[in-house]
Order: sequence, then C-alpha cells, then structure tokens
Amino acid sequence: MKDSLTSSFAHMAEPPTYPLLNPSLALAQVPLFAALPPHELEALATTLPTVTFPAGAHLAHEGERGDQFYLILDGQLEVMKAEGTSDERLVGLRGPSEYIGEMSLFNPDGERTASVRARLTTRVLVMTRADLDQLLHRYPRLAYEMVRVLSQRLTHAHNHALHDLQVKNRELTQAYEALQAAQAQIIEKEKLERELQVAASIQLSILPRALPQLAGVDLAAHMTPARSVGGDFYDAFRLDDDHLGLVIGDVTDKGVPAAIFMARTHAFWRAEATRGGSPREVLERVNAQLLETNAEGLFVTMIYGILNRRSGEFAYARAGHDSPLLCAADGTSLAVPFSAGEPMGVLPAPALDEQTVVIPAGGLLVLYTDGLTEVWDAEHHQFGEEGLRATLRGCAPAKAQAVCDQLLHAVEDHRGSAPQTDDVTLLVACLLR
Repeated sequence: MKDSLTSSFAHMAEPPTYPLLNPSLALAQVPLFAALPPHELEALATTLPTVTFPAGAHLAHEGERGDQFYLILDGQLEVMKAEGTSDERLVGLRGPSEYIGEMSLFNPDGERTASVRARLTTRVLVMTRADLDQLLHRYPRLAYEMVRVLSQRLTHAHNHALHDLQVKNRELTQAYEALQAAQAQIIEKEKLERELQVAASIQLSILPRALPQLAGVDLAAHMTPARSVGGDFYDAFRLDDDHLGLVIGDVTDKGVPAAIFMARTHAFWRAEATRGGSPREVLERVNAQLLETNAEGLFVTMIYGILNRRSGEFAYARAGHDSPLLCAADGTSLAVPFSAGEPMGVLPAPALDEQTVVIPAGGLLVLYTDGLTEVWDAEHHQFGEEGLRATLRGCAPAKAQAVCDQLLHAVEDHRGSAPQTDDVTLLVACLLR
C-alpha cells in the first residue's frame, strides 16, 4: 500500500529544501495522535507513505472522490471553496501538526467538500480510509478528537462567513447612497443563501445516502428542514446479519446553530454506537460527550434502538423524544409501553425510557420528530398523533417508502397554504411477511 500510494503522488513531489523530521516525532506533535503509545506512532510512521507537494500543487479538488486524508508534517496548505470561479474564496489554512481531508472519509461516497492546494512546499503523511478504520478500531477515542476539530471548523467557517458579510455590509453602507446600499444588501443576501446551500449540502452528506439492506426488513426515511438547514437527523446501520441500529433525533432550535449541534450529536452517536453496548449505554455516553461541548446550551431528544429481523424485537432507549408508533399488518395501532424520558445535553444523568416492542409480521415501526404531528392548518388545527394514526390505518399493507410518502402527503394536505414551522423527519421499518 505504501509503495503504490507513493508512486501515485510521485509526479507531484520535489526534493525537500528543509531537513527531514523524524515522522514518529512529528506524529507525536499532532493533537489527534498525541495520546497514542510510542510503538503505535512508530508503526504509523513506518507504514504511512510520506509525500511532498510543491507550492501550487493540489492535494484534492472539490467534488471529486477520495479515500485519503493528510497529516501535515511541515509546510502550509490552503482550503478553497468554488476554486476557479468568481465565487472562489479561501476558507482556511492548515499547517504542521494539523490534518485535512477527513470529510471525504465520513461522506458515504467519499466526495471532497473543498479543494486543497499547497501554499508552500508541504510534506504530508497519507492515511487511507482503511488505515483510519483500523486505527479507530484499536483506539476508538480518536473519534472524539476528530469530532472536536470538525465542530470547531464548522463553527469557524460559519462565524467567518457572517463576519465577512457584516464587514462588507458596513463598507457598502458607507460608500453608497440609500439605493446603492439596498442593492448591496440584495447581493449580500444572495451570498448568504449560497452559503446556506453549501451548509445544507454538508448536512445532507451526514445523513445516509442509502439505507442498509437486511433480509426481511424494508426501510425508508425522509427529512424536510423548515429552513435551509435544520436540527433533525436519522440514521440506520447494519450491526450484523440479524440486527439493525436505528436512530432519530431532534435538536432544539432551528437554523445553523441547530445544524452544527446536530452534526456534533450525530458524530458522537456514530462513534459510541460503533463501540457497542445497549441503547441506554450508548445514549449515556453520547450525553457525557455533549455536556463537555455544549457551550450553546442546546439539547437534543433521541431514540436509539436495535432491531432484530428474526424476532421483530426493537429494543430502544428514548431520551425525551416522541414514542415510536407500532402498527399491525392491517394498520391498527398497537400499544407501546412508556415511561419518563429527558433530553440529552443538559443533565449529567437524564432519565431514559428503556423499552422493547415486537413488530408483528407485515407490521410497521414508525420513528418521527414532532414536526410531523405539530403541523397546523390555516384554521390552526393540529395534525396531531391521531392524524398520524389515521393515515397509518390506510397504509396497510404497504412498503416502507409508500408509508413515508402517504404520511408526508397527509401532512402537506393538512398544512395547505400554512408555512412549515418545524423540521419534519421520518424513519419507517416494515417487517416483511
């Protein structure tokens, strides 16, 4: 692997003009790997290829696919959005002891979200998705450091964009008369909308592009933010040949702050769910991570559960979220046990509702956020849980996607001309006969 990667970058490399540093010592200065034992650092330094990029050379292009990220030993890299267009902008600089390109490892299709080029002659270690997966398997706490850096970068990019817009707006107001100032505000609004479109694209990339396939289970999901970006999320992943992990969550508030908190929560959940444990244990560990990083004072409601395709059992823990709906094959609603549950991110030990339900053959399990039931029509009538149950009675027997579509159509028909005021998210599981 090392030889093939080195060969693929050989045409970009040039003889370094600076003394070569010991890679294992350089790795120890990278915060992400600072806690690794010396033998692990030495193994990484030995197995990971070192590549040198001359100034102006590209490591990645926005929109392309990749499965490597780069640990910077020396030099400096520029992170660019919309490179080569009139909207080109520098969104960040990365130097020694930092890393770049990790977003392509989290995106299911490996798509690069920005272009990266060398500002100075830069020497990097190249790590592939397989290398990172193996390392995270041995040292899962590294995921926390990656999440922390990702969260800081998202927050920094958001603050930087808002700062630029404010500065430009003040300059234009001082330079032009009222009509010109109004025109400038329109331009700024368009730029902000483009930034929000980028944020929406990043948020959607966090969600699964395709739901996992498991014999005997049919899955479907949908999310419609009330604004360009929102605070809802869902996910599903295959634990083994018989079990699926299903999650849905709803962050308080809306817009960019909620979207950033949502991304952080989803990343914590992914890391903890991959470590294993019961749904309660996973949510308790996620809550501990949120408490350490929740300067905004936001909170999130969640349901995380494990579905057994053979028995139809869905064992879950609920943190202040709406209870799941369970239906028989004819669409009849079935009773779901309930106890108190509290949101995560606020209390050190929130109450969690831990339950197990059984989906009958041909039946449905519906996880949803309150944006689905708290929909008001023009006469201020709420769709409510009764509207949801009535729609499900008309869905049987049906595939999961058909159930999703019918529920969304029913909600849209009920809302009519009234505006959407909250994010709407659905995750439906059908147990096939």
